Amino acid sequence: MIAWNRARRAVTRTAAACLLGSPAFAWGQPAPVVSTPAALPIPVAPGTAPVLPDVEVAAPGAATPAAPGTPAPAPAAGDCKACADGGFDWKQVPRTRPFPRPGNFPILPTGPGYYSLLDQLTGECRKAPPKWPYPRFGLAQPSFFDIDNFSYLDDPKNTETDYTDCLHRIRHNDWLFVTGGDIRGRYESNYNSRLTQTDNNFGLGRIRTYGDLWYKDDFRLFVEFISAGTAWQDQPPLPIDVNKADFLNLFIDMKVGEYEDKPIYARVGRQELLFGSQRLISPLEWANTRRTYQGVRGFRQGEKWDVDAFWVQPVLPQPNKLDSVDNNVNFAGTWATYKPKKGVAVDAYYLMLDSVNRTTVQGIPRGPFTRHTIGSRLSGNEDQFLYDFEGAMQLGNLDGRNVVAGMATAGLGYNFKDAAWNPTVWAFYDYASGGGATGNGTVHTFNQLFPFGHYYLGWLDQVGRQNIHDLNFHLYAYPTKWLTTWVQFHSFWLANSNDALYNAAGVPIRRSAAGTAGTHVGEEVDLVLNWHLSTHVDLMTGYSYLWGGEFLKNTSSRTLAQNAGFYFAQLTYRW
Repeated sequence: MIAWNRARRAVTRTAAACLLGSPAFAWGQPAPVVSTPAALPIPVAPGTAPVLPDVEVAAPGAATPAAPGTPAPAPAAGDCKACADGGFDWKQVPRTRPFPRPGNFPILPTGPGYYSLLDQLTGECRKAPPKWPYPRFGLAQPSFFDIDNFSYLDDPKNTETDYTDCLHRIRHNDWLFVTGGDIRGRYESNYNSRLTQTDNNFGLGRIRTYGDLWYKDDFRLFVEFISAGTAWQDQPPLPIDVNKADFLNLFIDMKVGEYEDKPIYARVGRQELLFGSQRLISPLEWANTRRTYQGVRGFRQGEKWDVDAFWVQPVLPQPNKLDSVDNNVNFAGTWATYKPKKGVAVDAYYLMLDSVNRTTVQGIPRGPFTRHTIGSRLSGNEDQFLYDFEGAMQLGNLDGRNVVAGMATAGLGYNFKDAAWNPTVWAFYDYASGGGATGNGTVHTFNQLFPFGHYYLGWLDQVGRQNIHDLNFHLYAYPTKWLTTWVQFHSFWLANSNDALYNAAGVPIRRSAAGTAGTHVGEEVDLVLNWHLSTHVDLMTGYSYLWGGEFLKNTSSRTLAQNAGFYFAQLTYRW
């Protein structure tokens, strides 16, 4: 009981210090501003946390064994590790899964330098990227439950500190609690919004906060709250714009076994899904309210193989009440990833999406349907050369008709590691089949499932991975280590002139029933700048413009536009 009271008082004092926002307030000791070398991260895409290479080093929290009978050293004053009180060896808790590389990933800058604007203003030149697990980018694609849960704070040799540290690693015996979150606001100015003749200027805001509770490595309870809203819109808000005061994630993990010394977990409850490139399954970070599901999942993460299996139902955001589950839609599948060596991944997957909802848009039936998707992906880098290949076939039925469809993407890139600004360039070709959307024959229109739509096919979101050819080029450059510059160019063409143009949500928005409007959709240019202002704050700005081709010109009208433009500015704070 005495030990418990001491631990409780320690947690209370350190939590109060954190809430006051000053590391010097915790136990009366100033936090040192020191940077130390760290292992270089495996390059990942913007919006991802660095993944440490597989080297044999002491696990965070693992102390040097002491001689028998030697008393354990007392925690230093001002150290949030005072919250720990012996018990379970936490280095046994599985590290959260490395974030899979999306397509067109850059090679992030490493080595000595200033990793935030604040670093540069204060003259803190770091020897390596900071250990802070959140990305140095305004879009944090991974789920909070899949990032590293600040395990470096358990390393007695760690010198990287922050005023929020005592919120991130609260321990007592066999229990561990971590909390964090983000606040985000975005302003958008849309010219010919949604390819209509209407402009739309508005604001978006959201807050996410989570609590992550572990009992040893046997049990986990994860809770994440979200509240998202919009203001000033001239058009009706999208379903993904508003979700007031609801649970984004609410699940438990239970260890149900082990295989080759790696635990197998079962997850039950509300949960986000993210697999592979996110071309087919993504939480959709750009959206004001992220995509989530309800159901069960089993998974194991190993040195060479990661294996997942799941059955879920989509959660439908409800603006002013608790979100509901679409019981008419079932989504299930298996996903396996083989990692033959560092920086290389091979994915193989089977996905089944079934819906009994009967809907029709632009005269095109969208349900009921059953889709079976079988696909694979190879991605990685060999020194400075980068590659990303993915393909999938779809079989099934749509409103009583057979479905035979597919998608493919191929990309090659190169990192000029010795050049100024550390540029990375990519050339990609993306294809998704189309045709047979109406009539009595076989349907060839690919269903893009639940993609990261804003990332791949232009930031205007007017093109989805259905009935499309897209030749696209990407350039990343870093004028400083805290400023990301990303330029995209797209040339869009319909795969089938009789089928529609589908937007990022998979909704048909333009169609020439006779197929006489042509196939050239147009060209789009996107410029994105991300300013990593401090450990906690990112400012992301961007501008996009779509020049419509013959198809958009021939399908325009008094209410439908040929061209469209888009500007945004987004500020994000994470803790």
